[in-house]
Amino acid sequence: MDGDTLPGTEPATTGTDRVILHVDMDCFYASCERLRDPALRGEPVVVGMGYEPGETIGAVATASYEAREFGVDSADPISRALDRLPRRVDADARDPEAPNPEETAYYRPVDMDCYKSVAADVKAVLHDCADVVREVSIDEAYLDVTDRTSWNVVGRSTEVPDSAAAGPAERRTLAEGYARYVRDRIEREAGVPASVGVAPNMSAAKIASDHDKPQGLVVVPPGRVREFLAPLSTDAVHGVGPVTARTLAEMDIETAGELADADPDTLELELGERGRELHERARGEDDREVTPTGLPKSLSRESSLPPTDDEATKRDRVKALAADVARRARERECLYRTIGVKVVTPPYEVHTRARSLPGPVDDPELVESVALDLLGEFADDRARKLGVRVAKLDFADSDQSTLTGFEDAPAGHGATDDHDRDRGADGDRSRTDDHDREQPDGYDREQPEDHRPLTDWIEHESAKSDVEADRDDGDRTDERRHREGQASLGEFE
Repeated sequence: MDGDTLPGTEPATTGTDRVILHVDMDCFYASCERLRDPALRGEPVVVGMGYEPGETIGAVATASYEAREFGVDSADPISRALDRLPRRVDADARDPEAPNPEETAYYRPVDMDCYKSVAADVKAVLHDCADVVREVSIDEAYLDVTDRTSWNVVGRSTEVPDSAAAGPAERRTLAEGYARYVRDRIEREAGVPASVGVAPNMSAAKIASDHDKPQGLVVVPPGRVREFLAPLSTDAVHGVGPVTARTLAEMDIETAGELADADPDTLELELGERGRELHERARGEDDREVTPTGLPKSLSRESSLPPTDDEATKRDRVKALAADVARRARERECLYRTIGVKVVTPPYEVHTRARSLPGPVDDPELVESVALDLLGEFADDRARKLGVRVAKLDFADSDQSTLTGFEDAPAGHGATDDHDRDRGADGDRSRTDDHDREQPDGYDREQPEDHRPLTDWIEHESAKSDVEADRDDGDRTDERRHREGQASLGEFE
């Protein structure tokens, strides 16, 4: 835990209530753009495509909260966004025919390589803060931190501090302190803001994370979930989409409280088996477990540092990162076939290099040696962040734990994989991606869903049947995600 003293790491000793966090990044794409261009902070930012002169087709991927004040939302046609918020480059306060600079926005193209790189930094924090993480999309995840903290109230005296979080929590709990630590660590180490919902189940935690954006922290303790949900509209209930919300409205059910009080048999008659499930969620009942999305395909650790070109400083940091990555791989009893480094230079240029090995190994000394060798290419560069990873993990039992026996390996312990070099900013093959997840059969890693043009994605989403749209119980996009998140979200890769 990087040596931090944590407010809330005492595990639960009484009761069986789970502590679930839902972490939702705030305007993630726009936040990434601000990370590499701090001049955009506090300004309206629109990330999308089709806004250049002469282009007529495109869509908004995400809009910052400042841009939303002008009515620009995620998934809007770019033409509508430009009508409401012209480009800042076209503004001229001296020209009455030009847009008013105070009513314009900065427009930026979608840069998935950059966003994936920052997402990897976020994932590294999440997986270090929780034993069980479900990565839902590039900008949200569930964490089960029951073994890391508890709902116990802070302090042992009669003077218990009031909760500093939004929501129905009245007294500060260890869970609140731990959630604050996770949120603040994401911003400190990844450089982007997040909102966190804390609750005893997944659906309530997701609703809580959306309740007080941006940079929100909402705590819903056990026994208060139904009270928290009651005044919210039915479309706030996890799993209620626009079609179901309309059906419920026709039944004179417009709030979660009314849904909780409704007859479950009637709901099941109108909505099928989902009717009873939504009734339970409105009552604060959700027994789903947070389950990981697959075995990791790589492990890595990264560390920020004041920008420096001092070679000794960089080498010392990489040695420490290499030792930690090798230790984590050994703890998970996995071998690795690739060793790589990541170097981020100011302002936020990401460079990665990787080397493939002749076979799977478990060799901490080799990880350090190869990582330092790869770092040598950047000996004269200033670095603001460094990372080391091992990839192509093998969790199967194997007697081969070192490179002994690979006499044909070239000098440097392994062959440089040219296909892993110069893939751009954190490219698919060479990026430091802490917890790459295995994809379902038939998944094309060369053309992931995220990488389709935004217009194609929007057309695909709008083509869903109403039933398909409403079956989304929060693990994919829904109408609220169009307003609150990116227009194109996929699984963490």
